[in-house]
Amino acid sequence: MGGMIRTTLLLALLTGLLVIIGRAIAGVGGMILAFIFAVVMNFSAYWYSDKIVLAMYRAKEVSPSEAPRLHRIVENLAMKARLPKPRVYIIPTATPNAFATGRDPKHAAVAVTTGILDLLSEEELEGVLAHELAHIKNRDTLISTIAATIAGVITMLATWARWVAIFGVGGRDREGAAHYIGVLVLAILAPIAALIIQLAISRTREYLADETGARITKKPWALANALRKLEYGVARMPLRDANPSTAHMFIVNPLRGDALLALFSTHPPTAERIRRLESMIV
Repeated sequence: MGGMIRTTLLLALLTGLLVIIGRAIAGVGGMILAFIFAVVMNFSAYWYSDKIVLAMYRAKEVSPSEAPRLHRIVENLAMKARLPKPRVYIIPTATPNAFATGRDPKHAAVAVTTGILDLLSEEELEGVLAHELAHIKNRDTLISTIAATIAGVITMLATWARWVAIFGVGGRDREGAAHYIGVLVLAILAPIAALIIQLAISRTREYLADETGARITKKPWALANALRKLEYGVARMPLRDANPSTAHMFIVNPLRGDALLALFSTHPPTAERIRRLESMIV
């Protein structure tokens, strides 16, 4: 419940940023237009985001006869989690990773790479897939889509605001110039704040999915062991052509980054995730 409250507050902060920057650019009218644009984008993302991301990574839907072990694990976990069985996809890449997508539990899908099937034991793979079903159960795919869409609108409006501030100052009095300087500062800081809030949402949901997934399998050590292997596997072989806008969907960050980039990672530190999982072992 605490994770849901934090997520709600963070989404409210993102929405507040959207209101502030829309009003700064064009008053009440700008605020209303920003909201309308966000609603339209959210509607499109709600209906089509799963198809887009699956196509982006060339994921192929597989039948029970094509991937019997994978389907058996997903079906058993779906029963334990009291969820409809999601569609099952395989991504043709040696990078070990997995993600879930879909607008709700009735229209969900899980996708795993060929690399993760080769790397993990059955127990570890079960832990990973339970984590992904936990995302579906917790409606994280919808939450992350909304957060990404609002953050995208804020970034777009901030770009407009910078141009307004740069080219709108000339010939104005001191008060008007001060206003446009304020708009320029807001235009620079708002996208940074939106990114930080979006990352906080992603990290909160990852911790919650780890916990929920471990409770589904009753094997927290299995997911902990899987995360160790995945962290090492992705470091050796990051996902080629991975889109940063979809990085938050994967169970571990598919992008290789240095210590500075780790500060802006969509995922919490793997060591901390493992520590929390191991603390659940009784």
